[in-house]
Amino acid sequence: MLSVQRRDDIADGIVQLTIDRPDRRNAVDRNTLSAMHTALGGPATDAKVVVLTGAPPAFCAGADLGDVDESEFTALLGEVLSGIGALSVPVIAAIDGPALGAGTQLAIACDLRVATASSHFGIPAARLGLMVDRWTVERLGAEFGWAIARDMLLAATTYGAEDLLRAGAVHRIGDLSSALEWAAEIAVLAPLSIAGHKLALEAVSSPDARTDVDALIEAARQRAWTSDDAREGRQAFLEKRPARFGGT
Repeated sequence: MLSVQRRDDIADGIVQLTIDRPDRRNAVDRNTLSAMHTALGGPATDAKVVVLTGAPPAFCAGADLGDVDESEFTALLGEVLSGIGALSVPVIAAIDGPALGAGTQLAIACDLRVATASSHFGIPAARLGLMVDRWTVERLGAEFGWAIARDMLLAATTYGAEDLLRAGAVHRIGDLSSALEWAAEIAVLAPLSIAGHKLALEAVSSPDARTDVDALIEAARQRAWTSDDAREGRQAFLEKRPARFGGT
């Protein structure tokens, strides 16, 4: 199951997605991944910031091995991971407890990571006789660093949140409320700037087969520089007041 909640009580434009299978420690099955894919193509597209979390006691303990048809599950998971990257808004992973296997894959697909000190990450594929895809290998190296990626994949080592904070792989230590507060801070920033920067970051951290990606990045940059938001940002700076961005 997946819970979709608009957090207007925190700030306008924040959407919270909660993996809600606590009896399975939020291990994802095909139904959950399908619901996530639908949410990423629906409510999340209207958000300013998306926060992805799990119902206690876990963020996501991996794949539900009782419901894994390799081809269908892998395809659905891939669509969710790429869907997070395709969103033009930041996605914050709010992690509490285990983020293992598919949980780590979801975490590295997100743009920003907030985790409690007791959280831990790992990809125990080598303990299960499985193998992750190339996207995961490349993204894990880009987000966590290649030394940690090798340790996780070749030695099935798990890492705590504070270890990953020191490595720069976790951005902040905190709980869901901390992630939502950060989301509120981000929600007032310029949407076109964020969308263009995310497009460029995705191109670097997840190499794209499209030959027009450089042109898309340049078009996004030109759009930001010539936007009403750019004029508003400069005027607000001169007037020493907070900018009011409209996304145009």
